[in-house]
Amino acid sequence: MYSSGSGGSNMAAAPTSVVVLDRGNNTTCTINLHGATVVSWRVNNQEQLFVSKQAVFDGKKAIRGGIPFVFPQFGSWNYGPQHGFARVIRWHVEKSPERLPSGDIEAMFCIVDNEVTRSMWNFPFRLSYRLILREKELHFNIGVYNVGKDVTFSFNLLLHTYFKVPDVRRCQITGLQGCTFVDKVTRDGAMYQEVRDVVTINEYTDRVYQNTPQEHIITNVVSNRKMRIQKYNFPDTVVWNPWVEKAREIQDFGDDEYPNMICVEAGHVSAPVILLPGTAFEASEILQVM
Repeated sequence: MYSSGSGGSNMAAAPTSVVVLDRGNNTTCTINLHGATVVSWRVNNQEQLFVSKQAVFDGKKAIRGGIPFVFPQFGSWNYGPQHGFARVIRWHVEKSPERLPSGDIEAMFCIVDNEVTRSMWNFPFRLSYRLILREKELHFNIGVYNVGKDVTFSFNLLLHTYFKVPDVRRCQITGLQGCTFVDKVTRDGAMYQEVRDVVTINEYTDRVYQNTPQEHIITNVVSNRKMRIQKYNFPDTVVWNPWVEKAREIQDFGDDEYPNMICVEAGHVSAPVILLPGTAFEASEILQVM
């Protein structure tokens, strides 16, 4: 159904397993089971997500683009890979794509603790990920379950969404005015406040906005349309673009690709979620082409 290499350099690699949700009318969503990464979302045959031409599909490295799944750590991690293990291990198909009475398509994916995860993060857990493909919307419903009897654990969670855009300099992001943010580019960890009514990107940007509203709109995405982001139980919004210098440093990202993507990511990363034994945490997001 779908396979890719890194510039042809790993032609011997076996095709990566993927699951395709097909709603009809050229509206599809493709999930790579490596990381349960959404690698394509097409609405009326127009791709909404950015995946780098240099992305590696070797079943080891995180896929550069689409919607990687960040868990249980955001950022660098002493115990395992950056942004945690969820985006670099194989997920299980819990429920194959199925058409709902509405005509929408639903599928479910999950991971549970195993020897690999426990070597980095020694907790019993279950993480489920339900996707629903609607006519112009993609719905994400996420559940984290502490299946242990007596141990509390904490974690971060984030959908690292790469949107495809014709020119990032023309995009505007709403819903951030008045929010405090950490500017990770300055590396001083200081808190700032966003004064702009719309956020634009004209340089290397890596910001974690805190206590953000439940809705953002990005203007001038594919075909000069708007993208609406609605989120529940995701109090943070990360905005990222590597710009010129950083793009050159990233091996699996083309030097000239930065103008064609913008990351606006819903997450719970400023403070960890603390989950008591036998309890669950749920969060959701809806992406809508307007």
